Amino acid sequence: MLPTIYWDPNPEIFTVPFLHFPILWYGVFFALGFWFSFLIVVRILTRYFRLQHPAKRMDAAKLEERARLLVDRLTVYIVIGTILGARLGHFIFYEHPSQYLADPLEFFRFRNGGLASHGAVIGIVAATLAFSARIRKNYPDLTWVRILDFIAVPTPLAGACIRVGNFFNQEILGTPTNLPWAVVFGHPADGSPPGPRHPAQLYEALWYLALFFILWHLSKRPSFLLKQGKLVGLFLILAFSFRFFVEFLKTEQSHLLSSSYLTMGQILSIPTIVLGFLFYFVGGARTSLRKL
Repeated sequence: MLPTIYWDPNPEIFTVPFLHFPILWYGVFFALGFWFSFLIVVRILTRYFRLQHPAKRMDAAKLEERARLLVDRLTVYIVIGTILGARLGHFIFYEHPSQYLADPLEFFRFRNGGLASHGAVIGIVAATLAFSARIRKNYPDLTWVRILDFIAVPTPLAGACIRVGNFFNQEILGTPTNLPWAVVFGHPADGSPPGPRHPAQLYEALWYLALFFILWHLSKRPSFLLKQGKLVGLFLILAFSFRFFVEFLKTEQSHLLSSSYLTMGQILSIPTIVLGFLFYFVGGARTSLRKL
């Protein structure tokens, strides 16, 4: 079967006049992911406040304003944690140490690409720990696990946006295939020759989008929203289980694995899935014990 799609877009949308600063599709999708996440977490936190104190009749606008102020502050932590964690993860898991030891400033050249989702998970966990410690006095019920629950709902939507950005950048390529929906990338980011490949970025984007709707639906159920660990646990299990299997259709990105039955993405997904089970079962149990 011959491939039907040839894909070679310009990664730049336009260049800012006078500054000569190009705006990339990847950056736009990355920013959209954070923007959608902000709006969704505000909705979820507002809903949580209503469920937390059902006897108190508080004005809906005031509840939303309180939630928005909290999410405003949380967003700063999450953005910093995501970018730093994903960047560190890329250099630790996917690049040879000689690269960043020879030029440490390469870490700050974000325009050159290089963000690892497993590193982002670590960065987000660290960011929520720091944020929950800061607000513990005024919001003792908003533990770091509960905050992770709220963040977990829109995270797959943000992940879908990022994978579409990867598709525009012609990076994170799939393995060769002759399936009718194969994509020929005109200028692959890794410099490999054009050829029909699995659009692995779109496979992930579609799964993450479906996962978002599942989590969004479950977040409307008090049994999931009020028991901490359920939503983030389910997210980690389903997102990284899919990531494990889709890696079979992706080219290896790590320069640290010369020969292995598993890719770096698969190796890192295994402990992430285990962490998801711990959140789902242990987190819920700890919540129930507190209520007793």
